[in-house]
Amino acid sequence: MSKYFDALETRSADQRASEQTAALMQRLASVTVAPDGWQQAASEVKSLADLFKLPVLRKSDLSGWQKQRPPFGGINATNVAHYFQSPGPIYEPGGVSPDWWRMGRFLHASGIGRGDIVQNCFSYHLVPAGMMFENGARAVGAAVLPAGTGQTELQVRAAKDIGCTAYAGTPDYLKIILDKADEMGEALSITKAVVGGGALFPSLRQHYADRGITTRQCYATADLGNIAYESDAMEGMILDEGVIVEIVRPGTGNPVPHGEVGEVVVTSLNPDYPLIRFATGDMSAIMEGTSPCGRTNLRIKGWMGRADQTTKIKGMFVRPEQVAAFVRHHEEVSRARVIASREGEMDVMTVQVETRAVNPKLYEGTILDTLKLRGKVELVPPGTLPNDGKVIEDLRSYE
Repeated sequence: MSKYFDALETRSADQRASEQTAALMQRLASVTVAPDGWQQAASEVKSLADLFKLPVLRKSDLSGWQKQRPPFGGINATNVAHYFQSPGPIYEPGGVSPDWWRMGRFLHASGIGRGDIVQNCFSYHLVPAGMMFENGARAVGAAVLPAGTGQTELQVRAAKDIGCTAYAGTPDYLKIILDKADEMGEALSITKAVVGGGALFPSLRQHYADRGITTRQCYATADLGNIAYESDAMEGMILDEGVIVEIVRPGTGNPVPHGEVGEVVVTSLNPDYPLIRFATGDMSAIMEGTSPCGRTNLRIKGWMGRADQTTKIKGMFVRPEQVAAFVRHHEEVSRARVIASREGEMDVMTVQVETRAVNPKLYEGTILDTLKLRGKVELVPPGTLPNDGKVIEDLRSYE
């Protein structure tokens, strides 16, 4: 197995800037839908340093465009082989060309390649995550067990019988599989794990290491594909070669100096679905220098929170507007707060509800409908919750 996925990973800074600028010019020329004044601003972009002249595109903008011009809002999506729906709803295209989401680079850096069998536990239902990692596995020559989520006992049986050597999925779910395997008295052959869709807490990474499993994480989204990934150097996350990443001051779109924390804004160079200055809502910072592994692209420090109160629980985003929708469903509820915590290396969602009701079961169905997750329900008297503007509180430690 070669050390690098391709020659792009070791380009000089000047070569990378030149080639990405050329690709950017092509993507700008292909834009078919944009706000008023965008074309004039785009005409002033001559280099990567000029990107800040363009407005930031937010998911709310994209959602609005899609409602007016379904399914992709008028964006010139080409070579579409799959149509995906993420919570919102918001729609994303998918292609079948080699490494369309650029996940192969991450899997290669994680030591996965020909001869590996990847137990892919990302969902194949509506959302693109399962296909993203399957596409990446094909790019590195690995075979795939398209396991999806749930049916843990059957997953253990398949992993044992087939001889799966690698896991792909959310950080927490691998522990559920391993615990079930222990319960069944089965020893699995998984020695590598590639994870995303949620935070990989240091204690959980160590738990897997103690069981002989090397775990690496990526930073990817349904809209953009892979954005950044870990390597064996384990010093930050290296930017993917198919994106341009800016760190901007939240609410302004203005780049901040390297090392300063700001919002991650990404320009995708994917010719089939170009997104220009797409705001992720995630916070991070550019690290100084390059990775000791020899890959020369910039690095970010990883996920450092959200620019808003949105948080990810059990691999699913929970947004303030969803909490508001829950409150609207019940006239007797004055306020609600979602609390994210950890128990036994697993995410836990607790919903505190201000109400005079006494039966928590009254709210379980609405919570599942609006937040898309099951959680504990705590009923508190009206006036109990702090009046601090928070509707989502994350108590998990990322240190």
